[in-house]
Amino acid sequence: MTTARLTVDPRFPIGAVRRRLFGGFVEHLGRHVYDGIYEPGHPEADEQGFRRDVLELVRELGVSMIRYPGGNFVSGFRWEDSVGPRDQRPRRLDLAWHSTETNEVGLHEFSDWLEKAGSELMLAVNLGTRGTLEAIDLLEYSNLPGGTALSQQRIDNGREAPFDVRVWCLGNEMDGPWQLGHRSADDYGKLAAQTAKGMRQLDPSIELVVCGSSGAQMPTFGEWERVVLTHTYDEVDMISCHAYYQEHDGDIDSFLASSVDTDRFIEAVVATADHVGAVRGSDKRIDISFDEWNIWYQTRFHDVDQLSGIDNWPVAPRLLEDVYSAVDAVVFGSLMISLLTHADRVASASLAQLVNVIAPIMTEPGGPSWRQTTFFPFAITSRLAQGDALRLRVEGPTIETSTFGAVPAVDAVATHDAETGATAIFLVHRGRDESVDIAIDVSGLGDVRIAETHLVHDDDPYARNTLEEPERVTPGTVDARVDGGILHVTLPPIAWAALSLAGA
Repeated sequence: MTTARLTVDPRFPIGAVRRRLFGGFVEHLGRHVYDGIYEPGHPEADEQGFRRDVLELVRELGVSMIRYPGGNFVSGFRWEDSVGPRDQRPRRLDLAWHSTETNEVGLHEFSDWLEKAGSELMLAVNLGTRGTLEAIDLLEYSNLPGGTALSQQRIDNGREAPFDVRVWCLGNEMDGPWQLGHRSADDYGKLAAQTAKGMRQLDPSIELVVCGSSGAQMPTFGEWERVVLTHTYDEVDMISCHAYYQEHDGDIDSFLASSVDTDRFIEAVVATADHVGAVRGSDKRIDISFDEWNIWYQTRFHDVDQLSGIDNWPVAPRLLEDVYSAVDAVVFGSLMISLLTHADRVASASLAQLVNVIAPIMTEPGGPSWRQTTFFPFAITSRLAQGDALRLRVEGPTIETSTFGAVPAVDAVATHDAETGATAIFLVHRGRDESVDIAIDVSGLGDVRIAETHLVHDDDPYARNTLEEPERVTPGTVDARVDGGILHVTLPPIAWAALSLAGA
């Protein structure tokens, strides 16, 4: 057995844990909306056709804010299609995912669903095939109380009070050649700045997210951020980051270290944003909206899921329905540790996505819903992480990876709520050969007791939860004890853990 040491002390805060860090993402893609959150004929459907069992799981997940309606989908989306009488809404081709969009669920219906889920709306505007005027129109329709044609149209469509959307995304992944309306950083930056100025003239109180890179591996990464922020720095509040990870060619060690890439990605974007601010002589700070992140086996999408053909435009096809394993959940938990470790600059984050599509929740039409392995780290972290994230230094063994070199075998972050005294510690053990004993100095917290523990691990790292076996992987408890101000924790190989401490 190997050993590691770390200290948890509330005197070393990183920053406040903002609830928007635990956001999600719903895109009109595959079976996410139709046969996912919405299935009118299902035994669990409510009066609006939304599945109650899915709503219960979304509430359990603890999702604070949900980005909508895309994603790649938004760059070909006409928002006007999604409002008004349902029987008059047009069916449209979705070029992003080669599907047919019925517009049966639109802005009004989704807002109703959000209220039931207890989540805030984060709305993306189309800057791919549309522009500034359409974005301002959508803002007027959504946020103006009344007195204009568009606000009256919302009222006539059944919504007297404004939607009052606070956070808006200025397009999606505009650096990506796959994106409808893809353009250069210079061209996008000018359009985003113009749109942001117009939207703020209507509602100065909104928060705006400008598109950053679709991944740190993009050939334009870094320069894209610099150019776009040079145009938009004074007009926006956040810049987006997107990142997805998967195991490649059996290289499980590099996969387990994926959060190293996330850390570097965040720190590079922060450095670039601060550089632009320094050049401008500005004391304003641009934060990060990490509004797409997850485990996604993109090779499977390219090899299996992609649709094509002029006469093949299905409604709600089965796309991107990855089935996650125990090791996927451990990597997922480590990505959440990275987000918390950068709580001073990551103001918002959106797990992509929520139901059926690379999702922690799965459903079967007419049948059950169930939790994937990745459900557990998100739900537990969302519930326990409160107050300030704390800066930790871990001393312990390393593992060798082909992608990142030597990385710590143990990764960790803690949070502490000064008002309640509650402390949570989140741990990942990347080692896969033997257990690790972690000695955590908690003397700075005073006398504490272990309130609850959670462990995601399976002797088979590729064990999965499926329709046939929905509870194959569920959280267990951690081997832990407090002795003389030291919290002793033993973790098995390839494991994610969370511990909650309370005053003794």
